[in-house]
Amino acid sequence: TIAPFMLPVALPRLKTAYPQLRLYLREDLTPRLVQGLKTGGLEAALIALPYDMAGLEWAHIADDELLAATPADHPLAAQSRVTPEALDGEAMILLEDGHCLREHALAACGLPDPGPGDDEGFAASSLPTLVEMVGSGLGVSFLPAMAVRSGLTRNSQVAVRPLAADHPSREIVIAWRKGSSRGAEARLLAEAFRP
Repeated sequence: TIAPFMLPVALPRLKTAYPQLRLYLREDLTPRLVQGLKTGGLEAALIALPYDMAGLEWAHIADDELLAATPADHPLAAQSRVTPEALDGEAMILLEDGHCLREHALAACGLPDPGPGDDEGFAASSLPTLVEMVGSGLGVSFLPAMAVRSGLTRNSQVAVRPLAADHPSREIVIAWRKGSSRGAEARLLAEAFRP
């Protein structure tokens, strides 16, 4: 839920600043990226916090606000801000288990994770699918502001509203293995990703 929205800006900057740099990119779920860092299979990873960062160091890139997403004709779409209490009891569409955005959004609103089972409702495997499901009236969800700014909800039947919660955002970082000889390069990589 990060790479498609940050790479188009950061990669041209990196190419201009470091024309000899050769990057090998792999998109994956946060648990596998963190495992790759810890085992030495990856030098750095672009991830969203909060996440268990034991054994890792990181450099802040930006905060990404989480927004409520409702069908355009939903009563919550008429509100300027959506409270977590207003979402409680709504049919919730989340990304599949394993996507960190799922945990970040639920934690930001203080909502319990419905977990697997028949009462979970719907789950999406990608943000575009999630937008289509919300726009079709199947339920409400959360979207990262960076995805909305990139046009993810353009031409959809989805209304996006700020969340009236204490800290409805996630922190975007570049992470690397603690003690890695590549820590300085990872910090430079983080600078290239900053807005």
